Amino acid sequence: MSHPRTQMVISKQRPSLCSLIALTMMLWLWSSHVVPRVTGCDGFDELFQPNWAREHFVCVGDQTKLTLDSSSGCGFGSRKTYLFGLTSMQIKLVQGYSAGTVTAFYMSSDGPNHDELDFEFLGNQSGEPYLVQTNVYVNGTGDREQRHSLWFDPTTDFHTYSLFWNRRYIAFLVDGIPIRVFANKEESHGVPYPKNQPMRVLGSVWNADDWATQGGRVKTNWSHAPFVSSFRSFDIDACELSPETEDIATKCGQLGRYWWDRPSFNELGRHRSRQLKWVRKKYLVYDYCEDKLRFSELPKECVG
Repeated sequence: MSHPRTQMVISKQRPSLCSLIALTMMLWLWSSHVVPRVTGCDGFDELFQPNWAREHFVCVGDQTKLTLDSSSGCGFGSRKTYLFGLTSMQIKLVQGYSAGTVTAFYMSSDGPNHDELDFEFLGNQSGEPYLVQTNVYVNGTGDREQRHSLWFDPTTDFHTYSLFWNRRYIAFLVDGIPIRVFANKEESHGVPYPKNQPMRVLGSVWNADDWATQGGRVKTNWSHAPFVSSFRSFDIDACELSPETEDIATKCGQLGRYWWDRPSFNELGRHRSRQLKWVRKKYLVYDYCEDKLRFSELPKECVG
């Protein structure tokens, strides 16, 4: 049985100084993302494999470069599937003219009724900012988009993008700062929540000029190809699960077994809540929960 790298046992007795220090360290590890990462070509191959257009992958030092040209984009997926935990990778996006292109980092289960958690980076014309679109699919249904601009240029250097997922909420983080939280409102509002389907961790670069940039009005200009996004520092600290051979409740469903199920992670906490409010105020561009033209009746999770 494999175990996540970061774990902690909580005693029923009054916490000792050592346990308080351990808890502080665990919170620090999550917030600063210094859990040891897999780097280099061998590290990529250890966790992932190309799942289409292998010839569009290039490994240079500790970077895995994904290329899009007029013939194809490309993508990779984790060799194993996971239920709950934290996954991160560092990405440097396509530089210059990138309109029509999408670079994606996401988690997804298999099949038409799949669950999925998306980071999609929407390219733009030179000098125009990237937009980051996030989405949550449950049982094959998405339509829960939010779009944000960023407080930095994501094409000049690597930045860390993370998905934190437990049975209470899903957090999308950029350099440790939450930009979105999707709470479990299954019991309170009857909103389905992804909790039963283990997912793979995936990345890709592809052409989506029918919608990605200004609603599809700006198309991909292939004279600027190849479009290259670079990935590195892959980290998966999650409950590894093979649904064909392992029981969800036995391995990943026991409350308190893994660090992400500890009471400390029941909610974001004051500091992260302030960060989330700051991001929403300064950088939120679109929120499906506020789109009354699109929805005659707002989705249930948007009310209350």
